[in-house]
Amino acid sequence: MDAGAKIYIAGHNGLAGSAIKQKMEENGYNNLIFRTSSELDLRVQKDVDSFFKEENPEYVIIAAARVGGINANNSFPADFISDNLKIQTNVIDAAYRNGISKLLFLGSTCIYPRECPQPIKEEYFLTGPLEETNQWYAVAKIAGIKLCQAYRRQYGFNAVAVMPTNLYGPNDNFDLKTSHVLPALIRKFHEAKVDDRPEVTVWGSGKPRREFLYIEDFANVILFLLKHYDDEEIINVGVGEDITIADLASLIADVIGYKGSITYDPGMPDGTPRKLTDVSKLHSLGWQAGTSLRDGISKTYNWYQTNL
Repeated sequence: MDAGAKIYIAGHNGLAGSAIKQKMEENGYNNLIFRTSSELDLRVQKDVDSFFKEENPEYVIIAAARVGGINANNSFPADFISDNLKIQTNVIDAAYRNGISKLLFLGSTCIYPRECPQPIKEEYFLTGPLEETNQWYAVAKIAGIKLCQAYRRQYGFNAVAVMPTNLYGPNDNFDLKTSHVLPALIRKFHEAKVDDRPEVTVWGSGKPRREFLYIEDFANVILFLLKHYDDEEIINVGVGEDITIADLASLIADVIGYKGSITYDPGMPDGTPRKLTDVSKLHSLGWQAGTSLRDGISKTYNWYQTNL
């Protein structure tokens, strides 16, 4: 992939897209193109078609999506499935019809069954029922994966689907109503420390286990896969280690310096019991994550204090 190649990053302002954009710029890629959602609504097919004909990119990264945590998924199921189906269908189809050299589609580990054997291997895809609290988003992402595979089989289109684990880091969403667990906890503990609150309540039992990949590591692996992975089968992207929500809360409280107590609300949903990816396929290609969870949380908290 030449440094001067024209690369379209869909969703360049989001957590994933902004990190990919920054990493590519740092590595000398000087012909990146992007549009804000107000400039180009990816849910509108004719607008997407016009954009591709006008810009004619060589590579496409689909980081654009409607995303959110359990609360957002439960509150806006129609938006989560409809918006994501439209975005990925429009972009994948336009990319094929305009002769794109390679497309990289960002999925999610929520596409795997709720009661999946651990760690989760790529071969477990579509082997059982989904987690109910994020099924709308998961179904849309599954459709995106199958679109990539179908266009490859029928047309020979080089579309690759990547399944990242939970991402976090600078430029994350810290809104308590729509964010994922790690940034939500950073905000909760920060505000509790500032307001000198004696207690912080965390959703659920604290028992579910989650895996977290620092966003800079994620951007590194996306650039790596653009150069080194061209298969039809999905590939997991993660660290291969997980942590309970209770231990995550304690770690975040320690990094922030919050000294109060932590309680749990078992009346709120836990989500999937465990999501740990098997990253042996990724490791076999020669890539591993380099940022520890504590270091990543510290960097994220420093960014949060400076920017928000």
